[in-house]
Amino acid sequence: MKNRILGRTGATISEIGFGAWQIGGAWGDVSEEDGKRALNAALDAGVTFIDTADVYGDGRSEKIIASVLKERGGDKPFVATKAGRRLSPHVADGYTGANIEAFIDRSLTNLGVETLDLVQLHCPPTEVFYRPEMFGALDDLIVKGKIRNYGVSVSNVEEALKAIQYPGVATIQIIYNIFRQRPHDLFFEQAQKKNVGIIVRVPLASGLLSGKITADTKFADDDHRKFNRNGEFFDVGETFAGVPLEVALEAVEQVRPLVPQGASMAQFALAWILQSPAVSVVIPGARNEAQAQANAAASDLPAIPEETLAELADVYERLIKVHVHQKW
Repeated sequence: MKNRILGRTGATISEIGFGAWQIGGAWGDVSEEDGKRALNAALDAGVTFIDTADVYGDGRSEKIIASVLKERGGDKPFVATKAGRRLSPHVADGYTGANIEAFIDRSLTNLGVETLDLVQLHCPPTEVFYRPEMFGALDDLIVKGKIRNYGVSVSNVEEALKAIQYPGVATIQIIYNIFRQRPHDLFFEQAQKKNVGIIVRVPLASGLLSGKITADTKFADDDHRKFNRNGEFFDVGETFAGVPLEVALEAVEQVRPLVPQGASMAQFALAWILQSPAVSVVIPGARNEAQAQANAAASDLPAIPEETLAELADVYERLIKVHVHQKW
């Protein structure tokens, strides 16, 4: 497992992390035991970065992480969580220092720690990015010792560019994958200049880039790939990266021949993301041990040849770009 630096946090972390949304909920039935086994497998494979949120299973994900780390003992991985989506309604005026501190206190309890390594505002309304008092409140929480670093999980490039204007923002979490390529146009360059860490989520476009989803695939009622297909509950860009399913499946078939022998499409998709030196860590999820191990092994893949990168760019330009590029 190769390591990278997480921006101005200065932390050395594995370039492939563990996204803990799947072990919390909204991905169909994943038992607590399966979640623990998946996380243990990732840690055994050299993963040292875990990303979770207080709303993943209403705290279930955070509690599973705490249980696993307590049982393992020894050196602790870097654990990032998120706050803000517990607001109901989820509106900009709810983003106050008091509300976020209360959410952080709950996460401290769930994770069984005295200080959180990293707290990310969880895709807040765009208006929040224009409220410096919210970021000042996060600075105060560092002084209080409740958090070591803070960042923002953003919905689009514009929010990311605004967020990194605040000097305390150490990381940005953003969607970036073969089907969502816009971030590398401008944002990555600006983040590097400011030494902001980039955490890449939805790397497999909700499983599309595993190559295992077909038009006949059935999803459980509690799987966001069914209930949020059109953005009914949260930003549609979080589900299948916002690409219409039939278009995405056609694009997947054009990506498939480009996958090198001995690698899965999912590993290839992760390796594509890691081609960018601006990326600090990519956080695929895993429902079981095998997926966690396979994700970690993507760190061992060789660099993707330039001609293959050009072919992937062509697939994006021809099929995907019109559906996503200017939206996110």
